[in-house]
Amino acid sequence: MVATKLIDGKARAALLCAKIAAAAKALNTRSGIIPRLSVILVGDDPASEVYVRSKGKATIEAGLQSVEHKLPASTSEADLLALIARLNADEAVDGILVQLPLPKAIDPQRVIEAIDPAKDVDGFHPQNVGKLWGGRKALIPCTPFGCVLLLRDVVPNLAGAEAVILGRSNIVGKPMAALLLAENCTVTLVHSRSRDAASLARRGDILVVAVGKPELVRGSWIKPGAVVIDVGINRMPLPDGKSRLVGDVAFAEAQGIAGAITPVPGGVGPITIACLLRNTLIAACRRRGLPEPEL
Repeated sequence: MVATKLIDGKARAALLCAKIAAAAKALNTRSGIIPRLSVILVGDDPASEVYVRSKGKATIEAGLQSVEHKLPASTSEADLLALIARLNADEAVDGILVQLPLPKAIDPQRVIEAIDPAKDVDGFHPQNVGKLWGGRKALIPCTPFGCVLLLRDVVPNLAGAEAVILGRSNIVGKPMAALLLAENCTVTLVHSRSRDAASLARRGDILVVAVGKPELVRGSWIKPGAVVIDVGINRMPLPDGKSRLVGDVAFAEAQGIAGAITPVPGGVGPITIACLLRNTLIAACRRRGLPEPEL
């Protein structure tokens, strides 16, 4: 048994948001600029509405501007692309975020590719993806970058660590692999067609889990002393008809085995929003050729 450290994503996010607020204030004093984030929400998905409200609140608290464009679920792809084109052309807009998922009639990849890469604060545009893998300056996907920040707090030098990532999505798994390679980790990407995922997971000094399956990873999957980053957030039904939020890792089983672990909620979620604000501020500086703050 090891003493498992809880990785406090809320506290780490608060530190980053404080730095962003100070940098935004300095930018406004120096240049009269207030970075603006435009968030587009299509439809009335309850979870998406909660995320958008949280993002808007955090944006304003950090001294940035937040503008929400709420569109009905019946919005056509053409109308959504037209709105993105207007935001691309608006010099006052520094960041554009389209909340996923989108209604089935809209192709999310076409929407992502329509966003100006310089305003793509989600880091999903193919140009930003290519730059990330090529080791060039890019807007980095928020959740993976937030995971790296949390990892660095526990393991300041990640070089040489064996990192195992469960999940190969474009949103988390693949960019996470690129970022950990840049940290000089040895990276294994495990997915639904991998053979014996449990034994592969047990190799990781670092285990990042982003599969969207509640408590898939059991205690037996975790190498003793490993740092576990649980990206999953799932609703687990309870006998009384209510539900509770759980991650992709069986948290109780991981206690006493993992050296450190993120809780759900309160782990990766808060740092993801903080990294979105970071990207918005950096985009505002890069678009104008201004010095970027160290964040």
